[in-house]
Amino acid sequence: MTRTFNALVYGDVDLNIIDGSAVWAQSTVQALSRAGCRTRLVLKSPVRTERLIEPLAGLPGVTVVRPYEKRLVPEQGPRSSLSPVQASQLLARLDGDERCDLLVLRGQRVVRRLVADGAFDERIWAYLTDIPQSAAEMTEAARTDLARIAGSCRHILCQTEELRCFLETWVPEACGKSALCPPAVPVPAFSLPERDRPHDPLRLVYTGKFAPRWNTLPMTRLPTLLGKRNIRAELHTVGDKIHDDRACPDFKAEMIQALRAPGVHHHGGKSREEAMCIAADCDLGLGWRDTFLDASLELSTKILEFGVLGLPVVVNRTPAHETLLGRDYPLYVPGGAVLADAADAVALAVHEPGARRLAAERCREAAQRYTLEAAANRWRAHLDRAFPSSSRLSTSLEKGGSPAVGARQQPLRVGVAGHDLKFLTRLLDHFRALPGLDVRIDAWPALARHDPAASKELADWADVVFVEWCGPAAVWYSRHKRRGSRLVVRLHRFELTGPWPRQVDIDAVDRVVCVSPQYARSTREHTGWPESKITVIPNWVDTAQLDRPKVPGARFRLGMIGIVPSLKRLDLGLDVLEKLRAQDRRWHLSVKSKPPWDYWWIWNKPEERAHYDAVLRRVQTSPLLEGAVVFDAFGPDVPSWLRRIGHVLSTSDLESFHLATAESMASRAVPALLPWAGADEIYDRQWIHDSPEAMADAIADLGPDDWQSAGELARTQVRNSFSLERVAQDWAELLVSG
Repeated sequence: MTRTFNALVYGDVDLNIIDGSAVWAQSTVQALSRAGCRTRLVLKSPVRTERLIEPLAGLPGVTVVRPYEKRLVPEQGPRSSLSPVQASQLLARLDGDERCDLLVLRGQRVVRRLVADGAFDERIWAYLTDIPQSAAEMTEAARTDLARIAGSCRHILCQTEELRCFLETWVPEACGKSALCPPAVPVPAFSLPERDRPHDPLRLVYTGKFAPRWNTLPMTRLPTLLGKRNIRAELHTVGDKIHDDRACPDFKAEMIQALRAPGVHHHGGKSREEAMCIAADCDLGLGWRDTFLDASLELSTKILEFGVLGLPVVVNRTPAHETLLGRDYPLYVPGGAVLADAADAVALAVHEPGARRLAAERCREAAQRYTLEAAANRWRAHLDRAFPSSSRLSTSLEKGGSPAVGARQQPLRVGVAGHDLKFLTRLLDHFRALPGLDVRIDAWPALARHDPAASKELADWADVVFVEWCGPAAVWYSRHKRRGSRLVVRLHRFELTGPWPRQVDIDAVDRVVCVSPQYARSTREHTGWPESKITVIPNWVDTAQLDRPKVPGARFRLGMIGIVPSLKRLDLGLDVLEKLRAQDRRWHLSVKSKPPWDYWWIWNKPEERAHYDAVLRRVQTSPLLEGAVVFDAFGPDVPSWLRRIGHVLSTSDLESFHLATAESMASRAVPALLPWAGADEIYDRQWIHDSPEAMADAIADLGPDDWQSAGELARTQVRNSFSLERVAQDWAELLVSG
């Protein structure tokens, strides 16, 4: 049976005024309802108009909570809004009445308050647009504030891929927690008019707030300016939010006056559907803004609303708009700085019907990716990942004759121990979300340092103990295993040649897990342990986080993740790059790694220092490598970094799995591997080449279409074999059934 989730939604927004933030609240509730959630929308302000609330009436599972009308916050006056403190206290009370699974919040002030109060840790899904969106704005104080928020939230919801990548670059704590949540627009319930030719006079339309940087004041002068070019035009405007801008003290009065100007038809505040009806009867939408906003990492809902109506839109040429509409979209404002530039774009739409039709089609196609149904599907996917179901696990175990998680009288008690649990983070999230598992952690502060009393308590409590790394923790737990419990140890390449496997009491270990068949064989050969105790579960890959569109030019950029120690063979990667650049100087290599001197146990070895000295000198002196190798900072922002990478190289002498290859494939980077032992048992043979020269030839042979197809195939292979959901399922079955 599908679980129904309880959602609370609150935004630091006034739903009496139609603007992007208020429309966000409405569409978020609509999308959550379609996704099957029971949703309570809590209003910030007393209701003065039902325009945005009325469409929510009667939606399945939706309740609108009106704090002022219900006297839930006695201090709130008839014209006052909830403060962040009041909102936090009220949301906590509502959660006490009926616990929510997720609290969707918009606005940094209120998110900051909820995080500080701590009542919703790991349940907050924060939608933030009012945050720094440039390097100049990202002060250390701002970064620290966002890090604190990210650390307490379940997810950070980002409107665009660009905003998500920017946030992950500056706030590492957001990596792995960021999720796309773009604007959503309803498909009109009314019939759209035919637009073979524009009206006479031409009908321009703008809907939304009126603000200086939204160019709403100069827009009102377009009918007059176009008239001087023998184009009869009128402007239709919808909205009731006029900014009172301190930087432009005369703006509000001038805007009110301009809305009464000849050729301007102001319709005032309307419901979203009424605004869309008015826009549908026009010829050309206006999304032209001040060039200051060109660097914005947000997506204009206005373009999408006009697009779903089949309206072409006049907009600035920005990277975000080029991604949405294409570089050859015909109605970009040529310069963007002055009113005449906008008039030029309008004139082009009038005089060239083909350009107008192409623009309308591009806008319509773009909008189809942002409908409410598409938003509901995204929410379903987010919820499936955040709250994995145990139903598939139960079914598979029942077939095998083992007691299923869901059928147990008590949850299965799972203890996890180890000194470094970074490879388990998302698996632990998955296990904790399963209703049939109770998970506790014994985190060792160092490889051989722990609290024996805490470890003993975990050993006595757990039905199953899972030890990450076959090191001192595995030795200790193998000697303190409780009768009737089970012990599972995961062995990495690092420990295989260390002293610990010989010290482990293998009779107390139920299963030893290796990440590849090659290392399972090596483990048997090195330790002599029984074959029946050794099994293979591959590394997991967060395919959803890595599934991001490539940036222009990615096809000509090679990538390597991790170049330490020397057996990673950066020198062979340089061989590949030199051969490619001998034919085409567009090829570059990006290396994401810590430098070797950051690993003292590596840098203390003379042969390692000699290797990197030679490699770095080669980068500096080779004519073919000049300016072609970039060393990027090590960090968790791998998904955003991989957007720039078209091919990933695996040139190592030795690997147990090489997770970087799988992660890159999940991003649609085409893999190229040398035949290290066991590579062909993990990755398809078509990606494996005999030499750096053969790798370079295979890479060069891929034209644009072939490269795209190969990237899609690589992504599909990783999703089928190593996705987090698939591997977590294998782990859960092992923990439950042995």
